[in-house]
Amino acid sequence: MDFSTILLFIDSIPLFINSIFLQLPDFLGGEGRGALGSDDPIVKGLFLSMFAVTGFGILLNLFNSAVRKKMVDQTKLKRIMKETKTWQKARMSAMRSKDQAKTAELNKKSSYMNKMSMEMMQMNMRPMMITFVPLILIFYLVLPQLFSYTVAMSPIPLNVIPGDMFQLTCSAEQALDIEHVCFGKENSLYLWAWYFLSSIAFSGIIMRLTKTSMDLS
Repeated sequence: MDFSTILLFIDSIPLFINSIFLQLPDFLGGEGRGALGSDDPIVKGLFLSMFAVTGFGILLNLFNSAVRKKMVDQTKLKRIMKETKTWQKARMSAMRSKDQAKTAELNKKSSYMNKMSMEMMQMNMRPMMITFVPLILIFYLVLPQLFSYTVAMSPIPLNVIPGDMFQLTCSAEQALDIEHVCFGKENSLYLWAWYFLSSIAFSGIIMRLTKTSMDLS
């Protein structure tokens, strides 16, 4: 298991959870698909909106990195990650070679390594407790006032998950519905979707620049 990938994803958990919530049907407590946005946005124009939303995503990642750098002991975290990864690699190697003695020896450290893994996850979850609230406020109070329902165009449909609970782009059917926010905008990306993708895209870059990356290489 690649722990750097897991830890990178942790930063995106609040955004992912909130994105899912925005996609829930009205009767389950969500706002309905495409509900995030304005009929008369302050920021108008496709290109301006696209870059402005990306800017919000970058600022969010800078805020996340600043909080992480302040709250997380990076030296200790990387030491735990390296120790855990080395143990897992050695254990898998022993199991593949059917070295029973080595496997048994490494298994004795399972409880300790599980404790280290839990501590590592907790260290990364603490900053999320602080960044989650600003994220929610931006999602519900700022973005819907500034931007339209769709803010970017995709050359292809991005609705790769089966069903319609997590749609990133307007479908052909929605583009033909005169009452839908996607009317005449097939393959347009929803505001929340572009914000989500922008944040994910710049997360790794900003973590490297601010030296809060979980990459051990």
